[in-house]
Amino acid sequence: MVISSLWRKDAARRLGQSAEDRANAHLQAQGLRLVARNYRVRGGEIDLIMRAADATLVFVEVRARSDRSRGGAAASIDARKRARLVLAARHYLSRLAVEPGCRFDVVAVDGGELEWLQGAFAIDD
Repeated sequence: MVISSLWRKDAARRLGQSAEDRANAHLQAQGLRLVARNYRVRGGEIDLIMRAADATLVFVEVRARSDRSRGGAAASIDARKRARLVLAARHYLSRLAVEPGCRFDVVAVDGGELEWLQGAFAIDD
């Protein structure tokens, strides 16, 4: 029972890491530049922070699911998760001398299929 639980956690971690790697590669191929990865603060984390060609700072949440049976990866980002992302983004922005334009994107990987949702939500959502 314990071994089964540990195996599932390890498999989920590997799936998440693989999805982040794929998302990073995809976004860079689309012209974004990686600024930070796994930015953590007390109460929140941002998977990828990227800079677009127009200098917009893009906070990216990467979600992966092996299939869409429970609504899919993007649907798993609820209000609580969005609040944690906003908290981490505000912390990151507070450290900058000048606050750039920014947006929140989601990269959803469902059953191996990657979908990039630009401007997936706003700070006030």
